[in-house]
Formats: sequence, structure tokens, C-alpha cells
Amino acid sequence: MLTEYFSQIALADIQNFLIAHEHDDEKVLVLKQKEVRGVPSSIIASQLSARRKAKSKLPTWYKTKGIIYPPTTNLEQSSSEATAIYKTAILESCVSTKRIAVDLTGGFGVDSFFLSTLFDSIHYVEPNAELLGMTKHNHQQLGASNITHHNLSAEKFLDQSILAFDQVYIDPSRRDERSRKVYKLADCFPDITTLQPIIFKKSKYVLIKASPLLDIQQGLRELQHVKNVFVVSVGNECKEVLFLAERNYEGEPLIDAIDLWEDGRVRFSFSFTFPDERMAHAALGEPDVYLYEPNTSILKSGAFKGVAEKFGLTKLDVNTHLYTSSTVVSDFPGKIFLIECLQPDAKQLKALLPEGQVNVVARNYPLTPEEIKKKLRLRDGGQKFLIGFSSSKKKHLALCSRVTGI
Repeated sequence: MLTEYFSQIALADIQNFLIAHEHDDEKVLVLKQKEVRGVPSSIIASQLSARRKAKSKLPTWYKTKGIIYPPTTNLEQSSSEATAIYKTAILESCVSTKRIAVDLTGGFGVDSFFLSTLFDSIHYVEPNAELLGMTKHNHQQLGASNITHHNLSAEKFLDQSILAFDQVYIDPSRRDERSRKVYKLADCFPDITTLQPIIFKKSKYVLIKASPLLDIQQGLRELQHVKNVFVVSVGNECKEVLFLAERNYEGEPLIDAIDLWEDGRVRFSFSFTFPDERMAHAALGEPDVYLYEPNTSILKSGAFKGVAEKFGLTKLDVNTHLYTSSTVVSDFPGKIFLIECLQPDAKQLKALLPEGQVNVVARNYPLTPEEIKKKLRLRDGGQKFLIGFSSSKKKHLALCSRVTGI
């Protein structure tokens, strides 16, 4: 249904309406109006909702007039602008020749667009004709003239193409035929585990985007010749796990835990190999003056001992991924807390938290945050943190304040 209104949505009067009514409640719009400038109000409502989501996720699309947005699922599954920019930075440093690349799972075309800023020519592949038409239009609005669009599946494109590529990019769908979420790469569509040998006949490199929930070791078992693994967070929220595979590579993969600013610049990075982590030494001890919680990328990557060794911190327990020190390590990649009171009882907390508000966190602790709040009659809010955790000797509850950190 959306396809027949492409041309009208892109017109100036509809685009001006979307801008003017950006903050309107789209549900009210649908109830009040049957259509807007000849376009069903349900479609206008969908465009309004998507445009609001794009404001932070895809600011270039948001700022560009004439953009047509896809259904919610396609927009949610697309890469953010920050992670797409970072992918081009990865490939700029890893791939020597940048003539021709292919995005085998084009979708809304965010990654294809940013790849087009790095490579001379991009091939966008997408079996959904409506999504392809929308993305082709948007690429034109964005000024990307070096993208060729193919209405084919990844398998058919690879079978039919006679081209050799400098880079292949693929983001398999993490939903099965019943729209249920899947996490193993072999269960995704298309199945990169069967496509990889075919891809390596046409390209030296393939960059694979996987779910942030995918176990990295599981991904390495399923894929061949992985040279780098990038665990990418934006604002301390893990967004993607990327595997860069190089034809015939047999070495130990380098793991990069990355946190990005909203504009795609690297906020910090932490690199290691799994043998590095196994050999790292992390002294265990009791809580001191400061507590440290690593960024989500480091936690996801599994650098539990390595981060302690690098920053000279004491780990609280083998299974507690919090760290401590007597003096502050201000460049630590994560949250830093000053311990104000250790093991406070209910009476102390009442005096220290007169409003009864605190942010409760539990790490390897027998009670959940909700159970801690209920037991101590506390509620969410305020500037302080109550952190429950286990050291190698005992259970602790610490009232803390946040220290500026990375």
C-alpha cells in the first residue's frame, strides 16, 4: 500500500506537513482526518512516528527533505547512523582497495549509504521490492549516485554476479519465518555460515553484523577466518557485534570493545585477544574507596581480567565484574563510584537518604534491585546509588555517589 503513495509523500506539501506536525499525536490525527493531501492519514501517522525515531538514530535522514520511511520493523532493524559511520572507519583502515563493495542485505539502506562514501561503487541487494524502491528514492535524495540497486536475494545475487568485490557486507535477519527472534548465525536469514565459502570466491573480506546478544565464542565457532571482532556500543548500550573475516586468515582474532559518541566518533576502545585474557592477572580483594563498572562493550567482550590488569584495579570476585581501588583511575572506560558508606543499615539509610530515593544496582548479589528496595523501603530516584555485590569473602551493600568517568 505504501508504494502507491511514494511520489505524494515525497512532495513538498506533505514533507512540510510532516515537519510542521512533528510533535503531534499521530493517533489523534488518524481519528480526526481520513487523509492528508490525498494520502491516507494512517500512512502519514506512520511517517510522523518514524521521523521522530530517525531524529536521534538517523539525523542525516531526519534533516533531509523528501525522505520516505519504512514500516517500524524495518526502521528498528536498520543500523544507526553512528554504527554505520563506524563501520566505514573499520573498512577504511582494514581494506586496501576501495573500488567496489556489496551490501547483501540492503534493508533501509543506511549501511549502503555510508559505504558509498568510502567505495567508488556500491551494490545494494534487497528482495523486498517495496523496501528497495523506498531506499532507492532515499539514496537519490541523499545524493548517493554510486549505488546500484538489485531486487534479488543475497543467494541469487551471488549466483548471478560475475563481479569481484573489495568488500562484502551482510546483516542477516534475526527473525525466522514465524517472526520469532533467533540468535545463532546459522538460524538467521540468509545463512552466512553456508554463504561464506561462496562469498570468499568473490571477495577477500566480509563484514558480518550480528545480534548484540550473540555469544562471541559461538559466532567464532560458526564463522571461518575471522580476523577481528568489534563489540560496538553507543552511549553504553551494546548495539552490534561485528565479525570481520579475511579469506584464508588463520590467526587469533583481535577483539575490540568500542563505545561511540552519537556522531560515530570513538569514545574509547579496549583491544585484546582471548589468549591475552586467559593470561591476564586480576588480584581479588575487598572493596576500597572507589568502585568501577566497565562499559557494556567490555562486559560483552569478556575482558574481565584484562581490564583490571590494564588499569591496575582489584577485582572483587571471579564472578563479580566490578573493580575497586584506593585512588581514582579517571580514564577507566565505564562508570566510577565513590563509596560513601559500606554496609549501611536501614537507620543509616534513612538519615543519608531523607527522601527515600536511590538508584539501586545488583551485581552477583542474592537480592534483585526490586527486592532490595522493598526490604529497605526505598524507591527509585535521586543522585545516589545503592550497589549490592559479592566479593570473594562476603556480600556487600554500598551507598555510592557517581564520579565523572568515561
